[in-house]
Order: sequence, then C-alpha cells, then structure tokens
Amino acid sequence: MQLINKEQVKDWLSVYFIMGSPNCRKDPKETLEEAIEGGATLFQFREKGANALTGEKKWMLAAELQDVCRRQAIPFLVNDDIELAVKLEADGVHIGQEDAALSDVRKRLPGRIIGVSVHTMEEAIKAIDEGADYLGIGPVFPTATKADAQPVQGTKLIEEIRSAGLSIPIVGIGGIQAENAAQVVSSGADGVSVITAISQAASPREAAAQLKKAILEN
Repeated sequence: MQLINKEQVKDWLSVYFIMGSPNCRKDPKETLEEAIEGGATLFQFREKGANALTGEKKWMLAAELQDVCRRQAIPFLVNDDIELAVKLEADGVHIGQEDAALSDVRKRLPGRIIGVSVHTMEEAIKAIDEGADYLGIGPVFPTATKADAQPVQGTKLIEEIRSAGLSIPIVGIGGIQAENAAQVVSSGADGVSVITAISQAASPREAAAQLKKAILEN
C-alpha cells in the first residue's frame, strides 16, 4: 500500500489502533480482527512492555497481524523497529524523538507512511520540514500504558499547530476513550490513536465502533 495523499492519511488516522501482545485481554489476532470490524482505520504494531515478544516470535506475530490488515485493506505500521518494517515491507512506521532520524528512515522505507511523535511546536515544525506524513501528539490525557510518557498536555499543541496554519495530518494519543475522543478532534486532530481503549475492552469491536461514532458525530 503506497502513500496516496494528505487527505487519505487524514482518513486513515480516524480510529488509529495501536497494540502488541502485552496489551491484549484476548488473542492479538482476534483483537485486531474485531477492532477492524468495529471501525479501526489504521493499525500500528507496538510490541513493548512486560512479556513482550522478541526475535522470531515477534516477527511471526507481526506477520500474522499484517496479514489481517492486508485482508481488510487498512495500513499496517510498525512502531520504532525499522528492521522489522523493512523485512515485512510494512506500509509505514511510527518513530519517536529518541528513535532513528526521519531522513534515515525515509531512505530505508521510500514511499511509505512515516509518523512522528512530537511534544513541542519546535519538534512539530522540524518533523514537518523533514517530511513527516503525520504527527502523533500527546499524551492528551493521563495514561498508564507508556511508562516513560511525557507530561499530559491536553489539546494545547494541536490547537497551536492549527492556529499556525499548518495542515499536516495529526492524531492525538494518550488516555483517549469514546467519552473524550470528540474533544481531541474538535481541537484540530484528524483522529485518535488508542491502545487500551480497544485492546482491554471486553468487546474490541464495540469499543472501536464507539470511538468511530464519537469521531463521526464531531
């Protein structure tokens, strides 16, 4: 799947599901299938945290989840692991401020989606100048999923970027649920990215559907 255009990326960001095996209440493949059935529009494989898979087991799970995404025609992105993304020919990657340089990633994955986590206006402008396809901004609300998460910043940076007239696709992340998703989108984000709101739900399908409903009603 090749990058189409900015508007297509914005559509993909609508209900952005992030997950790895440590995050799930049930089988990861089943969780992803349900999430897509409920309305997830993009998936990021993030295999981190306690009991995370490594080596061949990590690759096998990634390939299995990528196959689900291909069958359902939604992009499959990899968090941080550029080697894995190249090996799988993933649709793209998401990198943080401490990860590989965007220019280096672009050389390894030409024509693929590259998202960058930013926490300040300076980081946002740098990512845009270097060719990021979208920005991940957060944590918008308190979250316990990421142990080294930055301080909660609400929707302030999203609003600052939009006030500056920057039209790059933006997805909010951090503590987002169906109950507060509309607030993130109304501030200027094109969608919301979630982990536990879907992966820890009794019904990932219903959780994704509720998020999609909240976004569409905004």
